[in-house]
Amino acid sequence: MKESVFALRRARRLAGGVWELVLAGDTSAVTAPGQFVNLELPGKFLRRPISICDWGAGELTLLVKEAGEGTRELVRLPAGTELNVLSGLGNGFDIARMAEDAVLVGGGIGIAPLYGLAKRVLETGRKPALVLGFRSGAEAFYLEEFAALGLEVRTATEDGSLGARGFVTDVLKGLPDFRYVLACGPTAMLKAVHALPRITGGQFSFEARMACGFGACVGCTIQTKKGLRRVCKDGPVFHKEDILW
Repeated sequence: MKESVFALRRARRLAGGVWELVLAGDTSAVTAPGQFVNLELPGKFLRRPISICDWGAGELTLLVKEAGEGTRELVRLPAGTELNVLSGLGNGFDIARMAEDAVLVGGGIGIAPLYGLAKRVLETGRKPALVLGFRSGAEAFYLEEFAALGLEVRTATEDGSLGARGFVTDVLKGLPDFRYVLACGPTAMLKAVHALPRITGGQFSFEARMACGFGACVGCTIQTKKGLRRVCKDGPVFHKEDILW
């Protein structure tokens, strides 16, 4: 974990209340896709935890969904605004442990860390399958960015307006020869993916309400097969064999 000041370079509205924010600052504490940052907002007591979409030397990309007063204000801050940021938080996805036939699965704003994950998996010479789920085509985002990486983007929408009608699990059932997933999204989606009989292994990134973001308050604790674990400190990524529902 590292505390530093980042400057907002630009904000871009995507779809469905989701924005892309690009920040300039020290990203040296970010070591794995799936980690997150905790942002201090002017006039707010609690920081806002945001998954890291991508990072590079001196630049951090976040995808933020307007979910309350704090995030509404965050995405409308002017360029140049300085923000106090705790970076490099949590345990991310472990690419070394993923199977060759892995599928990346994301739902809603949960697709954010999958972009940085996909880039780094591709750097190893592997080309994973990708399945993204949204409520409707009007709420879909980052499809072009994933496609620009050279990935085939398979989608599912609840109303059938884009891709398959239904959920990511419906698309997964039609994919041949895979047993391993790396997933991030709503709890209901993670639970449904986890329950698919063909999946024998995987890594699941959990969403949880957080206060401190680094394990001190234990407010984001969940029960696992290894006992109580903190989503912010021990996660947010947990391995399939350790998860209890």
